Amino acid sequence: MKQGLIHIYTGTGKGKTTTSVGLAVRALSHNFKVCFCNFNKNPEKYGITELNTLEKLGATVMPLTQEHPRFNKAISIDEHKAITAAGFDKIKNYIQENECDLLVMDEINISIRDNFLPEDELLQFLKDKPDSLEVVLTGRGATEKMMEIADYVSIIDAHKHPFEQGISSREGIEY
Repeated sequence: MKQGLIHIYTGTGKGKTTTSVGLAVRALSHNFKVCFCNFNKNPEKYGITELNTLEKLGATVMPLTQEHPRFNKAISIDEHKAITAAGFDKIKNYIQENECDLLVMDEINISIRDNFLPEDELLQFLKDKPDSLEVVLTGRGATEKMMEIADYVSIIDAHKHPFEQGISSREGIEY
């Protein structure tokens, strides 16, 4: 690719991470070098099947933070901020030291929304990224500034979900 663009998948609906995983699989099938990072999730909680699959297909997978402090009270907000900052530094170092065609930062929009990572730091990273690097940012609450800098913005809104009818998350579908 000559020009890497910026994608945002945001909104209240299901499918933001799933969309980014699908894009990563497509990129891998074209021999792109893919780095898939996640924030604000504990991938081991529900199984890390899609992350394992991405690794098997050749992606570099970096789980950078654990669950959001709202869902895991054992993690303080200050601790989560520090872990998020360290994870973001790891991404910046990885991009400087490795060839990468597609970078997915899953749930990073939440890190900006909830002030775990300063928005200006992410905006500067996106402005300074290698020209050929395609970047995907997922998670609820993408800010106006983030959407302004992006080339693709998909807002995935929930209009109906089985959870509202008492149907729990299903293995292989929601996780």
